Amino acid sequence: MLTPDYYYVIVGGGMAGLQLASRIHDDVFFRGKKIAIIEPDDKTKNDKTWCFWEKGEGSWDHIITKTWEKGKFISSEINKDLDLAPYSYKMLRSIDFYEHVKSNLEASADIVFIKDEIISIDEVTRTAKGKEKDYTATHFFDSRPPEDYKKTENSTLIYQHFKGWYIKTEEDLFDPETFTMMDYRINYKDSASFTYVLPISANEALVEFTFFTPFLTNDTTYDKYLNRYLREILKTTSYEIIEEEIGMIPMTDYPFHKKSTAKVTKIGTAGGWVKASSGYSFKNTERKIDLLIQNIKSSRMPSKDLFSKKYQKYDAIFLEVLKNRNDLGESLFTKFYTKNSIQDIFRFLDEETSFSEDIKIMFSLYHPEFLKAFFKKL
Repeated sequence: MLTPDYYYVIVGGGMAGLQLASRIHDDVFFRGKKIAIIEPDDKTKNDKTWCFWEKGEGSWDHIITKTWEKGKFISSEINKDLDLAPYSYKMLRSIDFYEHVKSNLEASADIVFIKDEIISIDEVTRTAKGKEKDYTATHFFDSRPPEDYKKTENSTLIYQHFKGWYIKTEEDLFDPETFTMMDYRINYKDSASFTYVLPISANEALVEFTFFTPFLTNDTTYDKYLNRYLREILKTTSYEIIEEEIGMIPMTDYPFHKKSTAKVTKIGTAGGWVKASSGYSFKNTERKIDLLIQNIKSSRMPSKDLFSKKYQKYDAIFLEVLKNRNDLGESLFTKFYTKNSIQDIFRFLDEETSFSEDIKIMFSLYHPEFLKAFFKKL
């Protein structure tokens, strides 16, 4: 084979692709290796908001929009304050991330951005076929989800789907020091659905109506429940919508990681880097990239041992329960947030708990549906 065009081709210039490229750029081990980031979209708009928790200072603090040390969980019966220390909850707008990372990468002689859409990757010839042209590389990092993940009978799929309004109100309605993780007082009938509130100031906030459901819905449904929340809970009809945000995140135990090979590593959603039981992805991506970089430096397959079988099993069980009994959503999350400390919840979702701690959390969620899901997912 002739010398490839690039050492690495990263298919997709979204969050996972740019985080990976940023880590490669900062590591002297990769100096001199030519990398192409191929993406059909210029990423010039704020298309997402990522939130995550972490202890102390983090790598992205200089571009964070807002940080909270306090939160709330609200159900139809309970209003629980969440004191996050030693964690904080951080909000990052995608446009700030895109602009910051791209400005750093564009200054590198080793990295090039290409606007094209990759249709397929031929591992034999090590060629990515694009709509505009073809690209050869030693290794590909591919963020395109496999086509069959929504169709397989052997995995469970629900969707986290949402619409958010970034609003500015005439009155001061928000406590800017406290965000709302989940508020179930307004919800879609018999479903795991809630409102998520990220206050930026006393009169500005991102308010999102969110579903964790086996079904999708239409735009007017989100609008209906956002309007209800503003009218019935926040008691306001005087507000301006500054921005809108709409999205869908697959929450599934589909084995994305098995699609990776010696020459193609699936990344992002396509690599299973979204935490299946919560939909959180930003810090999860950071952790996967840490392991991936270690693998490359140790001459291992990049995708080797990126996942814990134990936590994959927990996620699969939880998803199965939510798929079969979506009406249990409020009850299950109420148990989760009231019978466990927020610190233990964060550690569990970060996959840092011991087996005895896992058992405690599992018992706090107990419902007969979990036993059925457990035996189905054995």
